[in-house]
Amino acid sequence: MTTFGIDRENNITACGSGEQTDPSAGETEVFGSQQELAALAEKWPTARLVGIWNGLPGVEPVERFTSRGVAVARIWKAIQSLGPVGAAPAPSAATKKPAARKKAPLAASTRAAGQTKTARVIALLERPQGATLKAIMKATYWQTHSVRGFISGHLKKKLGLKVRSSVREGERVYSIKRRS
Repeated sequence: MTTFGIDRENNITACGSGEQTDPSAGETEVFGSQQELAALAEKWPTARLVGIWNGLPGVEPVERFTSRGVAVARIWKAIQSLGPVGAAPAPSAATKKPAARKKAPLAASTRAAGQTKTARVIALLERPQGATLKAIMKATYWQTHSVRGFISGHLKKKLGLKVRSSVREGERVYSIKRRS
């Protein structure tokens, strides 16, 4: 049976059935099953679980887990591919900071996304007649206050679009000038 040790820096070491993990003055915690890992994880902040996961080789980095149990299950499954120390050179599971994601320029990201709610709202607002508050709510499944906040905060302030608001036949209508 393979046992695993995890140190303060979230380095995970796999040991074969007859080997012992080096406790390094009590700073290494040892576990041999998913249940033992779960018991250890109860004492850890969830940020440590995210750090452990993001430090494993070949995994998609995450910002958070839906629950501690999900984190433990995913980590346990991922470390099963680690070989015992000295057997074969196993990739290090040291914590790595996830690479900073670069945002695509606005025009490219809007064109590429196409189906994002932002793109849908902008497409509605670019129509010659604009879009009513109700039409935007229907397209995004948002409530009125969410639509108003999105228009004010995201479209006007963040994206710098000139959004016009008017009342037509008793209904609020928003529109923007078409981009070229």
